[in-house]
Amino acid sequence: MSKILIVEDDKEINALLSNVVQSNDYRADTSFDGFSGLQMALEKDYGLILLDLMLPYKTGEEFIRQLRVKKNTPVIILSAKDTTYNKIELLRLGADDYITKPFDIDEVLLRMEAVLRRTEHLNANGSVLAYRDIRVYLDSKRIFLKNMELECTAMEYAILELLLRNPTKIFSKRNLFESVTGEDYMVDENTINVHISNIRKKLKNITSEQYIETVYGMGYRLIT
Repeated sequence: MSKILIVEDDKEINALLSNVVQSNDYRADTSFDGFSGLQMALEKDYGLILLDLMLPYKTGEEFIRQLRVKKNTPVIILSAKDTTYNKIELLRLGADDYITKPFDIDEVLLRMEAVLRRTEHLNANGSVLAYRDIRVYLDSKRIFLKNMELECTAMEYAILELLLRNPTKIFSKRNLFESVTGEDYMVDENTINVHISNIRKKLKNITSEQYIETVYGMGYRLIT
């Protein structure tokens, strides 16, 4: 049974969604602001999040941006903001679907079921590492950026997986080399620089956003 997190500051809408979710055999947690909702989303495992945009303390846009740094939980936006620009930007941020208020509750249920079917199928294929728009499928050793597959060498894959497993850590060239190869690092070894350069080029072919930064005199880390 999937657990759904509802983040909506309107008490009547929150209660309506909660009742409908539970009457359709899902479990529901509720939050009325973006700050506490994000804490719940990060601390617990949910099958889906229903998210309003106009929230106290933290907007829906901020919520998604910060959630996607650490988790791949599906998010359906429920918002009165009805412009193509808003929808496109939210999908780029990592939302899975967008429903405009006022909404039909049957449509909400259908969209929920569609997203849950899709993500449950992906999860059945193995564990997933998520960071912003990057998804790493650990069992199949495949990497996707903005739903486009990144063709990587074994070394490039190993470097990206290590960085995504440790999104706040700075890795020296020695750390990276020894971690992914299991071999001793040579002082004049340029392999890591080359692989990082190749990874950046492949990412740039798909997006202009930067994902890996060089920390002068220290090494590399993901851009948060």
